[in-house]
Amino acid sequence: MSSFSDRPGLAVPSTRLSRLWHLGRATGDLAAGIGVKGLIELARSRNHSESTRIRLSPEQTRRFTERLARMRGAVMKMGQLMSMDGSDIFTPEAAQIMSELRERAAPMPMSQLVAVLEREYGRGWEGVFKRFDFKPLAAASIGQVHRAETRDGRLLALKIQFPGVRASIDSDIDNLALLARTLGMIPAGLDLAPYLEGARRQLHQEADYGAEADALEAYRDRVGSDPDFIVPAVHRDLSTTHVLAMDFAEGVPIDRLADPPYTRAERDHAATALTRLAMRELFDFALVQSDPNFGNYLYDATHRRLVLLDFGAAVPVSDGLITAYRRLAQAVVADDRASIRAAAIELGYIGEADPRQQDAALIDLLRLAGEPLRGSGHYDFGQSDLFERVYRSGREMFYAGALGSVPAPETMFLHRKFMGAFMLCRRLRARVDLAGLLAPVL
Repeated sequence: MSSFSDRPGLAVPSTRLSRLWHLGRATGDLAAGIGVKGLIELARSRNHSESTRIRLSPEQTRRFTERLARMRGAVMKMGQLMSMDGSDIFTPEAAQIMSELRERAAPMPMSQLVAVLEREYGRGWEGVFKRFDFKPLAAASIGQVHRAETRDGRLLALKIQFPGVRASIDSDIDNLALLARTLGMIPAGLDLAPYLEGARRQLHQEADYGAEADALEAYRDRVGSDPDFIVPAVHRDLSTTHVLAMDFAEGVPIDRLADPPYTRAERDHAATALTRLAMRELFDFALVQSDPNFGNYLYDATHRRLVLLDFGAAVPVSDGLITAYRRLAQAVVADDRASIRAAAIELGYIGEADPRQQDAALIDLLRLAGEPLRGSGHYDFGQSDLFERVYRSGREMFYAGALGSVPAPETMFLHRKFMGAFMLCRRLRARVDLAGLLAPVL
């Protein structure tokens, strides 16, 4: 397969009709692999056994991922989340190819790139730089990253937003909702509107590079001199509405640590550091970088440090929500069902009037998810099947309509963050002392 930098530039489809057409083509590519009937049955399935996994040929999977990569925006975000841990849905071969969505989208054509730079910096923009690499280092759902050196010697990473992506967010969300309902992926009676509105707000925030610059600086201040992390500095003089300029930092994507030449000690160190950081984000920083994409973290092997990237999804957390999650964590660690129920009511997971049998099922699910917090010593994610057990139990409850109360939409992004941390530990097959890391923040 060709490397990222060799990929041809592809224009971003910008109208709702064109994006719906591409999304339909992506769904068609998936359906071609398993059949339309199989696609609908998969969407409605309550038990993902070995026999119900999606089995696509490498060529079919590449067509599907290429279609999502070409669209960028909210649709590609969906594909990235699907690829973070596809072992329960896709075969290992298909999951491996899907994982490419974590690191790259289709880059925009040179003509589009130059047009964006001229619009943001003005004619003669190239005079600012001693060197500008036109081949992007990476591309994601919102923009692509270029390495540049200024005339005054600053080595920068420039994140340049795809034209039209910000304007396409609303139509992408509407199109995804339409397909989800058409394929029967939404349980009867579930009101998606609050969640769609939350996702819409979040994606608009991610496309606001001014807000991201502010969040990056706030997060950098909170991390301070922690030796495990590097947070790049913002360069305001070269940052605009559609370009974010920051320090360039060396490193490899964090999930590369799962394979040689990286060692178990490096995997354990990286997973432990990021788990500790996730807990501090909620209970100490009150600012959570809620996008769990593995591509947001680089590993600097020379200094054994982690480079933190992409703060478009940084979400402030209210004192009330922090207190409620602290109570829930304390109750789960103590394995106190009554306290778990009280905290779940406070967070909106359980309604005061919900049937006790329904309450019991959700409490059991929360106790199951908290399994790693009640042990002593290091939890071995490489030997655990906890993800499968939690996923299947939660999905069964979801489609059975057993989740009578729907928590506040802002909790969705916290769930996404901590599920991402769990997936990363699992991907690295790491051993992490979760109970030891949680104790200081409780």
